[in-house]
Amino acid sequence: MPEGKIVKALSGFYYVLHDDNLIQCRGRGIFRKNKITPLVGDEVVFQAENDLEGYILEVKMRKNELVRPPIANVDQAILVFSAVEPDFSTVLLDRFLVLVEFNSIEPFICITKMDLTNNEEKEKISMYADQYRAAGYEVILTSSETEMGIDLLNPHIENKISVFAGQSGVGKSSLLNVLRPDLELKTNDISSHLGRGKHTTRHVELIKIGNGLIADTPGFSSLEFANIETEDLTQCFPEIQKASENCKFRGCLHVTEPKCGVKAAVESGEIPAYRYEHYADFLQEIKDRKPRY
Repeated sequence: MPEGKIVKALSGFYYVLHDDNLIQCRGRGIFRKNKITPLVGDEVVFQAENDLEGYILEVKMRKNELVRPPIANVDQAILVFSAVEPDFSTVLLDRFLVLVEFNSIEPFICITKMDLTNNEEKEKISMYADQYRAAGYEVILTSSETEMGIDLLNPHIENKISVFAGQSGVGKSSLLNVLRPDLELKTNDISSHLGRGKHTTRHVELIKIGNGLIADTPGFSSLEFANIETEDLTQCFPEIQKASENCKFRGCLHVTEPKCGVKAAVESGEIPAYRYEHYADFLQEIKDRKPRY
């Protein structure tokens, strides 16, 4: 049986890429019975009724998957955040980073709209970029208008499945239009009333750019830590995980415990205070989460 990759899911149909052909497939009824939902990014076995239509027979084992956006087998997440309009948010970025790290996906930070910043804003964004680089993340500063940083972004896309993620209105679609002008993806301005973008992407789709595939995904409406436990959180902050090697007590959560290597690193300025504050807030959020039965 032929195999392919789901590159788009829309209205109950799965579009499977096979030898440069796109086959519109439906899932077998047994998937619903076994509570299996094929996802964009899935490697699948399918049966073609003709050159354009078929049925998905089997979903291959996934190396990872995300719930929002619903996508599987992602190599990296390009977290797109704007410097301004809407303003850069470290707390929102850190929520994305935790979810990406927890799902064993390589994160990559892309800060857009640098052409709209004044000198003070530029300095502030550069400071944040340096701090995230020091934590172990790759960060590039870009502009879709001036094409600043696009040449640095291209090599990271080659031969990978990447997901473009970030809140609405930060310029994900604009960035994709620069990377591949023939896409002409719809973009919207920021809603002046809400101070955030209007949703322009309605479904998940893998778009071919060079030798890579990028998922342009709908804006996130929820970033809950539904499956993350307290002991998992340290591993989602690389610099906190590194500093935790100096904690006296095994299983230290870095809040009330004495002789904590993480708190010492915060006090010395090795870990930015806002990163630690976000860690502590997320930890409390996980502790306060209602138990599921």
